[in-house]
Amino acid sequence: MLADRPADTLTIGDMARQLGHSHGAVRNAALTLVRRGEADQSGTGQPKFRANAKTAAAAQTAVISPPGTHSPRAQPATARTTPAAATPRQTGPIRRAGGQLYHPRELADLPDVEALNRLRDADVPVLLYGPPGTGKTSLVEAAFPDLLTVAGDGDTTVGDLIGEYTQDDAGGYVFQYGPLVTAMTEGRALLIDDATLISPKVLAALYPAMDGRRQIQVKAHKGETIKAEPGFYVVAGHNPGVHGAVLTEALASRFSVQIQIGTDYDLALALRIDARVVRVARHLSRQVELGELGWAPQLRELLSYQKTEAVLGTKAALANLVGIAPVEDRDAVADAVIKAVGVKEVAPLTLGKQLPASAVRQPPSIGSAHRGRSR
Repeated sequence: MLADRPADTLTIGDMARQLGHSHGAVRNAALTLVRRGEADQSGTGQPKFRANAKTAAAAQTAVISPPGTHSPRAQPATARTTPAAATPRQTGPIRRAGGQLYHPRELADLPDVEALNRLRDADVPVLLYGPPGTGKTSLVEAAFPDLLTVAGDGDTTVGDLIGEYTQDDAGGYVFQYGPLVTAMTEGRALLIDDATLISPKVLAALYPAMDGRRQIQVKAHKGETIKAEPGFYVVAGHNPGVHGAVLTEALASRFSVQIQIGTDYDLALALRIDARVVRVARHLSRQVELGELGWAPQLRELLSYQKTEAVLGTKAALANLVGIAPVEDRDAVADAVIKAVGVKEVAPLTLGKQLPASAVRQPPSIGSAHRGRSR
């Protein structure tokens, strides 16, 4: 279909309606073409697809994808029953929708992205839990290119999930479907991030879509019934240490598999983050596990340290590492940094005394910068 309409950019829904196939089947085919380089994809929310120079040839010839070029969902049912040892593995970095690289980790003797795809095939919902900054969201984005995300908090409403009426340009009101309905009707993966910050009454609207019914009723829109297409899948994230995060029995029971996510300090070293700072993070993490401390730097903070060091230098990066720790844990973090790095003292990054005007480097004005570019 893409080859027949080379000038058009089409969504999965557009193609599914015209071809008469399910959203799930069309999504799998489109993503496979993209992975082979035989079509182009754009958009990070609802993906759109367009033909490229290779699409027409792909439409003429049935091509068997090389091992590892598509997820288990796109394979025949017989391929999904292959023993783990014989299954192609995606062990190299995976580029996420935003352009960042994700480095797969081992889970149940499989690369984590492959394990999540197998669980999606079997319709087994997953709850990922662990401290903020350990890569929960990154893993899900790497595993599922068709992902939709709901960022949960205490103010999340049923309308944020299912949809609500909004005013159009003419002054009237139209019902705008939410990410849950979109994921169900297009057969896409849905991440409920920070799910345990959302009110249990709000989360209850999600449960009928996850059980054997696989449908919900949109009471706000004429009682409409929405049924889930094949491929619809729910993943949730939980940060146990965050204030207000409560994992209720009702929520936990909906997720058959619960996976703890921690920081991969070996990966931090492989990414060339200062080994001394990684050693500090490991030490503090052990203290957190023993209940002696409430905070330790995770991979997100270590990557931030690396960027800050490159821009402002080691001294400022160490000071910032101490400063981002909770107030009650700063002394312990500072002590660990002093011992590991060998500095005499370290304190949160703070503005100092005013500099004399002669020492201040003036940035170029907007006008001069523009003139410099135009020459």
